[in-house]
Amino acid sequence: MKVFSSDCTFDYSWDEVSTANWRKYCPWNDKSTHVTAVDTLSRTVEPSTGVLRTERLITCQQTAPRWVVSLLGGDALSYVYEISYVDPVSKKVTMCSSNLTWSNVLNVKETVVYQPSRSMPGSKTDFKQEALITALCGGWQNIKNKVEEASVERFSQNAKRGREGFEAVLEMSRRVFGEQKELERQRLQSA
Repeated sequence: MKVFSSDCTFDYSWDEVSTANWRKYCPWNDKSTHVTAVDTLSRTVEPSTGVLRTERLITCQQTAPRWVVSLLGGDALSYVYEISYVDPVSKKVTMCSSNLTWSNVLNVKETVVYQPSRSMPGSKTDFKQEALITALCGGWQNIKNKVEEASVERFSQNAKRGREGFEAVLEMSRRVFGEQKELERQRLQSA
């Protein structure tokens, strides 16, 4: 098993980040064009805590090389199962995802957490990401290590692109919703 971890701080409040998170795969995010569908399977709110729990199925265009797809079988689509928890009291979003496609060959368990920055809790949000990557190649330790190392490298590149895309979504959300708030404020003043 190999571990990928990353963290950064977004220059946006937790409210902005936790709201924009639902738009992460929107059309204006040119870094997530591989995502073809996001289906919500269930959504519940725990009455005693207010925690929103959401299960989603994310459908992606396969990015594996053609020879890998031919060798292992399958088609151009891959699927990821995600469970997220939004805790409005502690201001924490936790997202746990795992690949469904080829999970018998390569298992990827990712956890992402967004919470207010310790240094600037009202205006910035800390992001932590960890992925546990396990190649299931039986007793072939050398092959297993190579597959895991290559997967960590690819995951790292995709994670960087994902953060860049989310930054674009955050910026667009701030612009759009900032304009809406200003229009609403003006409307209330003139009423």
